[in-house]
Amino acid sequence: MNDRTREFSIYKDENTQMREVLTDVYNALVEKGYNPINQIVGYILSEDPTYITTHNNARSLIRKIDRDELLQELVKSYLNDGKE
Repeated sequence: MNDRTREFSIYKDENTQMREVLTDVYNALVEKGYNPINQIVGYILSEDPTYITTHNNARSLIRKIDRDELLQELVKSYLNDGKE
C-alpha cells in the first residue's frame, strides 16, 4: 500500500487538455493539407473559426479553449523552452 499523498492540480489538467486540443487541431490541419501554424495563428489573431478545419471536429475543439489563456500558455512555453 502506498502511503504517499497524491497532489491534485486543476492547473496541470487544464494545461494538459489545452495541449491535447491544440495537438488534435494541428494534426487535423496537417491531414487536410493546410499549414497548421499559419492557420492556428490566423485563428488566434482573428478569433475567426474558419481558419480551422471541421475535419475531426477540430473547429469545435479549438473553440473550447479560451484564446487569452492559450496565448498566455504559448508565451510561457516559449519563454521557458529549454530552461526546465
